[in-house]
Amino acid sequence: MVAYIQDLAVRRKAWLSKASFRNGVAMCQSIPGATAMQAAAFVGLRAGGPWGALAAYAGFGLPAFIFMFLLSLVYIRASNLPAVISTFTGLHVIVVALVANATLSFSQTSVKSWRDLLLGAAAAAFLLAGGSPIAAIALAALAGLALYATEAPEPAAHHALSGDHLLRQLRAPLILLLIFGAALSVLFLTNRQLFDLSALMAKIDLFAFGGGYASVPLMFHQVVDVRGWMTSKTFMDGIALGQVTPGPIVITATFVGALLAGLPGAVAGTIAVFTPSLIILTAVVPTFDRFRHSAVFHRGLHGALVSFVGLLLAVSIQFALAVHWNLVEILIGAAAFAALRLKADILWVVLAGAAVSALLL
Repeated sequence: MVAYIQDLAVRRKAWLSKASFRNGVAMCQSIPGATAMQAAAFVGLRAGGPWGALAAYAGFGLPAFIFMFLLSLVYIRASNLPAVISTFTGLHVIVVALVANATLSFSQTSVKSWRDLLLGAAAAAFLLAGGSPIAAIALAALAGLALYATEAPEPAAHHALSGDHLLRQLRAPLILLLIFGAALSVLFLTNRQLFDLSALMAKIDLFAFGGGYASVPLMFHQVVDVRGWMTSKTFMDGIALGQVTPGPIVITATFVGALLAGLPGAVAGTIAVFTPSLIILTAVVPTFDRFRHSAVFHRGLHGALVSFVGLLLAVSIQFALAVHWNLVEILIGAAAFAALRLKADILWVVLAGAAVSALLL
């Protein structure tokens, strides 16, 4: 998706240069939230200011929301049909392959030394022992300050911003923050269920460093283990549906909200899981160079990203344990994992898995 956004924004529309886009993607990978959503918002910010960022964010996320909500309605009404049960039984295996592939991809970019391996293993063990993934991320970031004390980012020349200019740059994120806070306050007073859902999704977004897949262990832990809003198999169904819709995997928040409270829940969960990272993006852009070249930020982020390898590994194990494996499911899972490692499109892997599952399971 990032490649498509670059082609649109740089080559076709000439809204920004290739170098500017690459710097923007680097920033998006360093702050929480789904990278593709953030990249779209960054392009919107450069092309049309804060309103452009909001328009790009909404435009990029709206099709995914519509598709996911409609599929959630179908799921609610048809999930007990034998053919649907067979299809999703196979899709559970595909989800295990998806998360296992994401774990391996994360490890190839984040695990480079014995310290990384140790920290990732500790995060996995902590989550499997019942610990909170948010606590694991925070502890890993703190551990990163010590483990990676010898690492230092390349120095960069800082261009100081005047107080007036910085205040103008921060006006939009402050307004968004006030609006979001006011909306949460209204929900707290009028609908505690929607408030709890929104607050949870906002918290997940705030800690999802490293892209959309980073939200999976956070959402799974809170939705399944802590609150018991659905079973692990139902949550895996939501992830599978999220992979056949456009947009990032965090659109699973729409599925969770729809099953919990219908359309209001879907809207509240979707807005809440995307808004905090949009606010952070609009606030960070003017001063990102300072953060990127800060030794403390660099080491803490390194620790947090390594922890996600462990968290995804733990969730892969939990998902695998939730599947009742037989020979057909093992073959489907192995084939899906191999296809993903060979860079096959996720959509076709999921659709092929669904078709084979409906025929054989």
